[in-house]
Amino acid sequence: MKSNTLNYAVIALCLSFGVAAHAETMSKAEFKSAKEKVEAEYKAALVPCDALASNPKKICVTEAKGNKKVALANLDASNEPSAKTQNKASNAKAEAAYDLAHQKCQDMAGNAKDVCIKEAKAANVAAKADAKALMKTKEANTDARKTINQAATKAGEKASDARSEAASDKTDAQYKVEKEKCDAMAGAAKDNCLNQAKMRFGK
Repeated sequence: MKSNTLNYAVIALCLSFGVAAHAETMSKAEFKSAKEKVEAEYKAALVPCDALASNPKKICVTEAKGNKKVALANLDASNEPSAKTQNKASNAKAEAAYDLAHQKCQDMAGNAKDVCIKEAKAANVAAKADAKALMKTKEANTDARKTINQAATKAGEKASDARSEAASDKTDAQYKVEKEKCDAMAGAAKDNCLNQAKMRFGK
C-alpha cells in the first residue's frame, strides 16, 4: 500500500530543500500552512488503511507515519537550512525506511524474518552513518570557510597597514628632500620654503 499523494509532497519538499541554502526562510504563516498541508496529507493517507487488516494495515499506517515524519523534517530543514537540520531530515528518512522494512518483515517467520530484520537494521545504521559523515563534512567546510574569511580579513588589514606605512615613509623621505633644498636658502626665503614644504607634506 502506497500513500502516493503524501509521497509527492515529500518529494516536493525534498526538492525545495535542495535549494534551501540559497533561499530565504519561510514566514511563520507559510511554515504553518506547510505543516497543516503535511498533516492533511497524512490523514488522507490513513484513510485507505482502514479497509485493511492485520499486518497489511500496520504496514499502511507505518508508511503514512514515516512519510509524515520525513515531510516535517524536510520542512524544518527548508525553513532553517543547516548541516544539523539536514542531518535530522536524513535520519528521519532512515528511521521511516527502517520502521517500514521492519513492519514488512513481520509477514515472514523463522530465519527469514530474522534476516529481514537484521538487513533492515543494517540499512538503517548505514544511512545514519552516511548522514552523520555528510553533516561533519559540511560543518568542517563551514569552519574552513570561516577560517579562510578571517585570514583574508586579517591579511587585508595587514596589507592596508603596510600600504599606509609605506606611504608615510615615502612622504617623510620626500619631506626631508624638500627640507634639504631649503637649507640652501637663507632668511625669509628659507622660512618660506620650509613652510611650503610643511604644508605640502602635512607636517
